[in-house]
Amino acid sequence: MEDYITLLQPNTIQQNTWLAFIGIVLLSYLLEDLAIVTAAVMASQGSMPFEVALLAIFVGIASGDALLYAFGVWARRWRSLRYRLLNMPLLRQARRRLKHHAIINIVIIRFIPGLRSVSFTLCGYFRIPFHQFLIAVLLATAAWTALVFSIIYQVGSTEYLQQHPLKWLLGPIALILLWGVNRIAGHSLHRNKKRSNHSLSELSQSHSISKGKL
Repeated sequence: MEDYITLLQPNTIQQNTWLAFIGIVLLSYLLEDLAIVTAAVMASQGSMPFEVALLAIFVGIASGDALLYAFGVWARRWRSLRYRLLNMPLLRQARRRLKHHAIINIVIIRFIPGLRSVSFTLCGYFRIPFHQFLIAVLLATAAWTALVFSIIYQVGSTEYLQQHPLKWLLGPIALILLWGVNRIAGHSLHRNKKRSNHSLSELSQSHSISKGKL
């Protein structure tokens, strides 16, 4: 137990940077936002070098996305599953969208809450060219990581916060804010989808009425 407590001390982390690096990578597989916040807070407090923390997040997120793609490729081995999925209208539509302008669509998906895991697995299942998938993932990961990590790091590095007794609250507050942003983005996407479906329905009804009059 004493060895475990000692391992968690900042000085110990500084001496075992590689251990902290692996920990951030593994954490990103479980909770991506928590891993980003943890790495940024550790870097701002000097417990982990800035470059190492940023690289750990980038490697963790990118490799996690690649694993989702690999899982999709592996799932193609199940013939019954492949038959069922390929005959579902929604998945056929998703396949067309992913195959056309794959890089742009994958980058967009990366920033839409709730779509990443399923969509990236489908990329592997639909055999989207891996080089296109990788380019999109690297671009999106670099943009998202640099944005969120840099903001948290800059805030945590301010002299005021460094000397404040409640500086430990930076992590939980940042995590709550990220959760809120994801929720707002998800609701916004849902509203836009409902509006789009409503507009298509009205257009269809109008077309049917026009045909009836003719």
